[in-house]
Amino acid sequence: MSDATTPILQIDGVEKHFGGLAALGGVNAQVDSGKLTAIIGPNGAGKTTLFNVVTGILPPSTGSIRFMGKDITKSSVHEISRLGLARTLQIKSVFHGMTVRENLWIAAQSREGVFKPFKSAKSCRAANDRADGLLEELELTHLANQEAANLSYGDVALLEIGIALATEPKLLLLDEPICGMGPAETERTVAKIKELAQRIDIVIIEHDIEVVFDISDDIIVMALGTVLARGTPEEISRNAEVRSAYLGDDDA
Repeated sequence: MSDATTPILQIDGVEKHFGGLAALGGVNAQVDSGKLTAIIGPNGAGKTTLFNVVTGILPPSTGSIRFMGKDITKSSVHEISRLGLARTLQIKSVFHGMTVRENLWIAAQSREGVFKPFKSAKSCRAANDRADGLLEELELTHLANQEAANLSYGDVALLEIGIALATEPKLLLLDEPICGMGPAETERTVAKIKELAQRIDIVIIEHDIEVVFDISDDIIVMALGTVLARGTPEEISRNAEVRSAYLGDDDA
């Protein structure tokens, strides 16, 4: 993790316009190192658009973004990834015709940029070691030789996280990692995210409020392309504006 005295991610006045529509209307937010940060808000709040802008998929219309103190506002996806910021959806997920291990190996080989099939023996050994380490860390070793197409939804989600982790990020952005899972898969994935958060900074977009309040140290609430509130789970639960606008408490 980065120096806890400096936000690992600083977002200042970020706007994103699509024609006459403002998907982001001046977002000011920071992510502190050493904390698991959740971003919540109703559909259309701008959460995924913010992820897209932060990771270089979309350029901001105005504003600035700093990662570990470095201005990445105009940086490309690959430049941002090399700096240590990864997102589960950045790599279009999984190669379904390949095994779990092959997916992780390719991701590890691609760490420095575009995948090149003919690299040094040292590089290949490093990728092998990285893939094996991720299989063990994510408890997917027993599925190493399974084609990704045959995995359960929960196992695919863990593989997607593994693909992002293969780039050895300092900050990992997870966009609804438990969406569509049943209770058992949700419990397993949440436990793994908690475990990962002990060694890596994580920002998660999630609609399951119970999960958010369970795993988060810090919560950013978005609405209509702006930040409505930020605080600890306890502070957010007591915030009358948030309870009225998002948590559905009419008595707030």
